[in-house]
Amino acid sequence: MPTLHLKRTFQARRTQVFRAWTEPEALRRWWVPGPGYSVAEAQVDLRAGGTYRVAMRNPKGEVFHLSGSYREVQAPERLVYTWRWERPEMDIGETLVTVEFRDLGASTEVVVTHDLFPSQAACDQHQGGWSGCLDRLPEAL
Repeated sequence: MPTLHLKRTFQARRTQVFRAWTEPEALRRWWVPGPGYSVAEAQVDLRAGGTYRVAMRNPKGEVFHLSGSYREVQAPERLVYTWRWERPEMDIGETLVTVEFRDLGASTEVVVTHDLFPSQAACDQHQGGWSGCLDRLPEAL
């Protein structure tokens, strides 16, 4: 099954980057795939077995949801969580995201691994979405 790997370095401490990834208000500032998108709502129960749900609004004003559950939470080093689109035409089944936050002192390297895609096309589409999100992450730092 195709796997997506992305790596970026941010000029912020690891705890700050981890909080931006896990606090609802921070997620609302950056977790969108591109211009014209917004996060209408973000819910996070940050613990192993806890869930998250994000409502995104596209440029046409349509709202769609992404949700999953946390399998592993090691603050501020690592997150592992499931990922599933709730909109039928977007649903590719449950995939798995692992995010590593590597401490570089005044900066943080983030490594995103997104697994279990049913096709290369689905993987490629998510690569574009993740890239858009990561381009906006500095706004939340």
